[in-house]
Amino acid sequence: MDVGECVVSAGRAVLDMAQREWQPLSPGELEQRLDQAVEEVLEAELMARLDAEPSPTRGCGRAPRSPVCVEPRGPQGCISPAEEETPEPGAPWESESGAAVKHITGLLQSSGSRARLAGRARLSLSHTVLLSLALLSERVSYRSVSRRFHLEKGNIHRIFFSFCERLNALEEKHIRWPVGREAEESLFPLCSPEMDQQGVPRVLAVLGRTRVPIRLPIGKHDVESTVPEVKRMKKEAHPDSWLNLQLACDRRGRFLHCSVSKGSDTDGGGALRDKLKQRPELMPPGSCLVARGGHPLSARVLTPYSGSLGPREELFNKVLEEHFHILDQAVGNLKARFKRLRYLDIANYERARAVVLTACVLHNVFLDIGQGAQGDVEEEEAITPQGGLETDDEGLQRRDSISDLLFQMFDSGSV
Repeated sequence: MDVGECVVSAGRAVLDMAQREWQPLSPGELEQRLDQAVEEVLEAELMARLDAEPSPTRGCGRAPRSPVCVEPRGPQGCISPAEEETPEPGAPWESESGAAVKHITGLLQSSGSRARLAGRARLSLSHTVLLSLALLSERVSYRSVSRRFHLEKGNIHRIFFSFCERLNALEEKHIRWPVGREAEESLFPLCSPEMDQQGVPRVLAVLGRTRVPIRLPIGKHDVESTVPEVKRMKKEAHPDSWLNLQLACDRRGRFLHCSVSKGSDTDGGGALRDKLKQRPELMPPGSCLVARGGHPLSARVLTPYSGSLGPREELFNKVLEEHFHILDQAVGNLKARFKRLRYLDIANYERARAVVLTACVLHNVFLDIGQGAQGDVEEEEAITPQGGLETDDEGLQRRDSISDLLFQMFDSGSV
């Protein structure tokens, strides 16, 4: 072999080795390396900012006033400039974020959730919790949060709903109906402790509902409607433009029951009533729930009298009314902490429901760590089920007997 052939052979060997060493990465390997590099840069920047700033929102400018997409383009659409708000100073989570983020992160880790959630530019679990609390607690656009956390809006959307999905999985653990001794300890007097031994039941929880406005899904308007019908629809809110949130809370404002349904569903608490009837062990002996009118009356759920009232009925209604502020305050606190519930710019029912349920789970979590919010009292809206309320003879008899006892004690000066 002459020198030229040796050189050619050596060159081919070097070329083969170079090709093996520098072979292009497969799409999966390339995405994995890009994810890792972006993740390291993002987490380094976030850690530096958190170390330098006591509040994660410090230094944020006003949100843009032009229309901003809060979700990827498609059926979700955009919100109008009127719906965009700047972060409100002194948001409840802002001063408590350290302990709250740490606690929620621990809950997700102990539940078996993956340490890193969905999205190409993935964040650590603690930063995911911080981002999600910001979206829930402030009525800001995805663009504002995108600038704050240096992430694309599409990534924020996936990360946030992945977080909601994992919080929804913790519903049964954190929104629980008390049983046994726990239920006995949760009872409180209907009127006064002295009357507990006189046949007057004690209260386990206050039942009520509120509405959460959402964006009307595309296609709900009837394009073939006549002009008068179109005018009527502009004046009357479409039932699918809100969610019904039914709640039962104890005297501390902690949610024991949570049910989210479409606005067109006017069940009015019938499902919970039927559940309690089928499982009487859920109600301790001599206990009851109280609820405003619009809820079905039963032996386990006491509601006020309606129509023409005498002194006996008025006294009973007044006793019940004193308990309704517990639920009103709990709802006010929920919406004060999670301002996103003032209006959910989400036209997808399942996703809107997931956000509302996430807020309810977190409401109880914050109460558990002693960080309850204080909001304005919001009185329950009257929602009458279609076809009217069902009449429960056993409930009518129990309400009458209790109101008789209360009136007798009032006359004797015991009340």
